[in-house]
Amino acid sequence: MKIAMNKVLSRRLRCRNIFITVGLVCLCSAARNGMAAEAKDATGTLTLGLVSEVNRSAIEAHFADFVSYVARKVSAAPAMQGKVLVASTPFELAKFLEQKRVDFYLESPYPTYVINYVHGAGKLLLRRWKGGAAEYYSVIFTRSDGGLRRLDDLRGKTIGFEDPSSTSGYLLPKFFLGRAGFKLIEKARFDPNASNVEVRYVFAYSQDKLVDWVLTKQVDAGAFSSEDHARLDGQKKTAIAVLAQTERLPRHLVSVRADVAPELARRLERVLLGMEGDEEGRRILSRTDQTTKFDLLPGGDEAMRRRLLDTFVAPQR
Repeated sequence: MKIAMNKVLSRRLRCRNIFITVGLVCLCSAARNGMAAEAKDATGTLTLGLVSEVNRSAIEAHFADFVSYVARKVSAAPAMQGKVLVASTPFELAKFLEQKRVDFYLESPYPTYVINYVHGAGKLLLRRWKGGAAEYYSVIFTRSDGGLRRLDDLRGKTIGFEDPSSTSGYLLPKFFLGRAGFKLIEKARFDPNASNVEVRYVFAYSQDKLVDWVLTKQVDAGAFSSEDHARLDGQKKTAIAVLAQTERLPRHLVSVRADVAPELARRLERVLLGMEGDEEGRRILSRTDQTTKFDLLPGGDEAMRRRLLDTFVAPQR
């Protein structure tokens, strides 16, 4: 009996040792995999994503110094290189992020909303002061002598937007008008005999052309950014009247890939925040669309997420 019991205990001890050994191997393997993933982000290539349908090679060259500087400062090892990958649409950039081909990207508020909160491919990191501006908004304007005195006078009229891909020149004012109760119909699809409560819209594809359309009464109103409005010469600024201003939004935003290693995100944040305090960094920022600096998201990540959702989620009818 004692011999049999000893054999049973011996088998149990062997089994327990096997389980412990297997467990330790799994833990070590997981740790190695985690370190390998961290090392992959810490060395190799840091890729910046951007969106443009045209001039991709020129855009890559324009941002080359910026991403090279950031990669060199972020890396714990000297092997990291900077790379720029230009997508043709926000949807394509979201795919690049999901495929881990892009580590971080710069974009205006609406594409950022689509990539981060519609596709779930990115997460906010910082605000970018593009062109020296922290925030901007859209201005809806008309001729000073055109007969429109308030926003409600737009019903049954035609408004000109700048460009279908523009946050401030199309998407922001369009969502703003939608929340105010206006129904907007693109003019090419509009029946001129339909209801006069709808607002027709057309695209000018340039700020100068848009202002000329308004001043020559080819459209009843226009919408462009606060920056466009500030750049108007005195004569044109006097010739137009502002009907409304939309809410303010960050001029530009920085986001990282949704599954980027936390340590890489922290290092990237530190480098970008520190660029304005570094002589080389300031020079590169100035050459990169006259960027002044990067700073923390006003109110934090959740507050910025709520601002974007409140701005770009269409109201339920």
